[in-house]
Amino acid sequence: MSKILVIDDEKSIRSSLKDIIEYEDHIVEEAADGMEALSMIEKNDYELIFCDIKMPKMDGVEVLEKALKLKDLNICMISGHGTISTAVECLKKGAIDYIEKPIDLNRLLKVLSDNLSSSEIEKLKTKSENQKSKINKINLLFSKTSNMIGKSQIMKEMYSFIEKVGVTDARILITGANGTGKELVAKAIHNISQRAKKSFVEVNCAAIPSELIESELFGHEKGAFTSAIKQRKGNFELADGGSLFLDEIGDMSLSAQAKVLRALQENKITRVGGEKDIAVDVRVIAATNKNLKVEIEKGNFREDLYHRLSVIVIKVPDLRERIEDIPLLIDYFLDTYSSEMNIEKPKINAKAIKKLQSMAWTGNVRELKNVTERLAILCEGEITDKDIEKYT
Repeated sequence: MSKILVIDDEKSIRSSLKDIIEYEDHIVEEAADGMEALSMIEKNDYELIFCDIKMPKMDGVEVLEKALKLKDLNICMISGHGTISTAVECLKKGAIDYIEKPIDLNRLLKVLSDNLSSSEIEKLKTKSENQKSKINKINLLFSKTSNMIGKSQIMKEMYSFIEKVGVTDARILITGANGTGKELVAKAIHNISQRAKKSFVEVNCAAIPSELIESELFGHEKGAFTSAIKQRKGNFELADGGSLFLDEIGDMSLSAQAKVLRALQENKITRVGGEKDIAVDVRVIAATNKNLKVEIEKGNFREDLYHRLSVIVIKVPDLRERIEDIPLLIDYFLDTYSSEMNIEKPKINAKAIKKLQSMAWTGNVRELKNVTERLAILCEGEITDKDIEKYT
């Protein structure tokens, strides 16, 4: 069991790295800045150190130089703002490796295995296949437990943006077409926030009839309406201390919008049929596939609510904007399908992948997932371009 130090000024990054490394059965200690790190390095022995480059008080390059003067150390540098020249500089100054943010999980695990003692390497080799499978499913790219898959530049930029805004308590509006994965972005934001240990409550505003949406959100008192046979807490109360995800908020009725606005302004709600104000502490994350500015012009959406919700706006890209991610997504879906069905993972040839990359994907990632599962069921052994022509 190795002792590893993670140095990063962002708590969410430290916590996420700690979770992953501890899963590998190592002891992890954290430092929030360079000064704290140097003090810890003087007092303790670490087999491996991960150090962010861009930090206040003392940047990572200076930490690297001073730490190596103290002891012979294995230090891997991490940065979301680095360039090739920065990486070369760090390696020349004695770093053993350099990883870019968002962190590729496989890359992180390789750095771990390459720099552990022989006994630790042997332990990694003897881990069960089930454990390795679970690790791989954490994420192909570092975005804590979100299951977002992609290495394209547009996805990397979105991951970086999520990491930046997720640790704040700002309200966020997620936009994007159907099937792009807006709910995954919302979960990622919650998971890296200070509210991560509290509830993440999801409400599909389009799936709830307009006459029931207020009861769903704010709860009701016994006898408030015919079927209200007992008191019921709404989603704002259930999400107290955590995050409330209002999916497809563009479909919410105007009367419910007015009450949501009040809840955001005053941090209070009133149950349907009730008179008492109930204080709530909720971070609202909303999502829509509609252009809310157009809906405002049509009179379907309140402008004041829009401005309350859209402190930060995140646009989730269409699949056609990230076709280089399609092979990764297909591999993930085939892996998931084979695990769920307890069968051998189907193969797919290069021509088939190229054919899938050329398709329109109006349903985005959700459509690709459905098509991949259909092909896995209907193909015989290997998915070919002919199977795609036949079954899509």
